[in-house]
Amino acid sequence: MATIETAPGVLRIRLTRTEKLFGLLRDLEVPLSAITRVEAAPSGLRALRGLRAPGLGLPGVRAIGTWRRRGETSYVSVRRGQPAIRVELTGQRYDTLLVGTDDAAALVDRLSTAH
Repeated sequence: MATIETAPGVLRIRLTRTEKLFGLLRDLEVPLSAITRVEAAPSGLRALRGLRAPGLGLPGVRAIGTWRRRGETSYVSVRRGQPAIRVELTGQRYDTLLVGTDDAAALVDRLSTAH
């Protein structure tokens, strides 16, 4: 499972080796100043938007990779039954981060006050 941590001025997302392999992603760091909006999603899979390109998508089970839709590129790592956090960014490679985490509400509160 991906881990999300905040450090002074930075949001870090660290993926497991398996997530990196199947999702064709790397760990990610973004400045807190690039965050425009943060929200919790009760189901990460239901919050997913767009088409996978590239990555792994097992319908109803797991989604890891880059999802694209008109004007938006998303960094995604979510699984069935797990809440997620959606982070909207400006001026970064990805427009949106959608990452599963068990403490989504607490993380939203922390990020909302940090940026």
